[in-house]
Amino acid sequence: MNNRSITYLMMCLAFLLIPLDMAAKNENALISKAELTNHHIVMGDTTSMRIEIVQPKNVVAMAGLEVKDSISSAVELGDIIACDTTDLGNNRIQINATYIVQAFDSGEWHLNPALVIEPDTIRCDIPLVIRVSPVKVDPNGDIKDFAPVLSPIRKWLDYVPNWVVTLWWVWVLLLIAGALLFAYLKWWRKGKNPLRREKKRKPPYEEAVERLQLLKSKQLWQNGREKDYYTGLTDILREYIDRRFGVNAVEMTSSEIMDALKHNSETKLVNEQLSEILAIADFVKFAGQRPLADDNERSYQRALNFVDATKPQPVVEGKAPADNNITRNNKKKKEDNKK
Repeated sequence: MNNRSITYLMMCLAFLLIPLDMAAKNENALISKAELTNHHIVMGDTTSMRIEIVQPKNVVAMAGLEVKDSISSAVELGDIIACDTTDLGNNRIQINATYIVQAFDSGEWHLNPALVIEPDTIRCDIPLVIRVSPVKVDPNGDIKDFAPVLSPIRKWLDYVPNWVVTLWWVWVLLLIAGALLFAYLKWWRKGKNPLRREKKRKPPYEEAVERLQLLKSKQLWQNGREKDYYTGLTDILREYIDRRFGVNAVEMTSSEIMDALKHNSETKLVNEQLSEILAIADFVKFAGQRPLADDNERSYQRALNFVDATKPQPVVEGKAPADNNITRNNKKKKEDNKK
C-alpha cells in the first residue's frame, strides 16, 4: 500500500470512531437527582428545581424540561440561579444546579428533567409532579380597571444629577483642599498651630525686657555684628509697640511708627529716644554704617528706657488713669475757652 492509501484508511477509521466516542460519553452522563422546592404553586408563580448531573469533564451538557400530556408551554424552565461543581475523580464531575420553574396554566403536570448532549437527549427517570392552582376570580364581581400609576416617593438625593454622585471623589478632594486653605489663612500663615496647645504669653513689658537682656548677653556688636544687633533691637521694640499700643509697627517704616505714636500721651516723653534708635538702626541696616561703641550702648539703654517709661501702670480703685485725667482737663479747657 502506498502512503496515500494508508492516509485515507486512517481518516475513515477516525470518522467511524468519533460517533462511538460520543455515544460512550453520552452514556456516562446522567441526572442522578432531581427535586422541586414547592410541589403546589399558583398559576404564574415560580418555584425552583435542583438537579445533580454526573458527567465527564470534557462533555458540554444543557439541562431541559419535558412536560407530559402538554401541547403548550404550560411549565417552563427559566434561568439558572445557582451552580457549583464537585470533582469526583476518574475524569468525572458532579454539577449541582438550581433552575427557576414557572407555570402558566393550571393543572397537575408531570415533569421529566432532561440532559441534552448533542445529538442525544438523556432523560431522567425520577418523576416530578407539580400542581398548579388557578387564580381565584369572583365571576360576579365588578370588572376593575387598571390600577393608576403611583408616584414614587422622592427624596432630596433623587434630585441630584447622576454626574454629581459619580464624581463624589472630586467633591471630597475639593472639601479637603478648602479645609487646608482655611487653616492656612487662619493659623499657619501666622505661624500658629491649632493642634498644638500654646503656652500663655507673657505681658508685653515682661517679654520685651527679657528679650532685651537676652540680646545684650549675645554681645553681637562687640563681635562686629552691628547689623544683627540693631535688627534684633528694633524687632523687639516693634513687637512691643504692636502688643502694647495696638499699632502694627511690625509692618511699618520708622517714619510711620513715629507718626502713629506722635499723639500718644504715654510715649510722648520717650518718642525722641525711640526716633534716635530707629534712625541709627536704618543707617546701620541700609547704609552699612558702623556706629561707635558708645552709640551702641546708648541705643540699648534708650530702648530699655522706652519700655520702662511706657510700662502699664496699675489702676488704683477710686482713681482714674492718668490718660483719662489728661483728657478731662483738656475738655474743661476747651469749654472755658468757648465761654
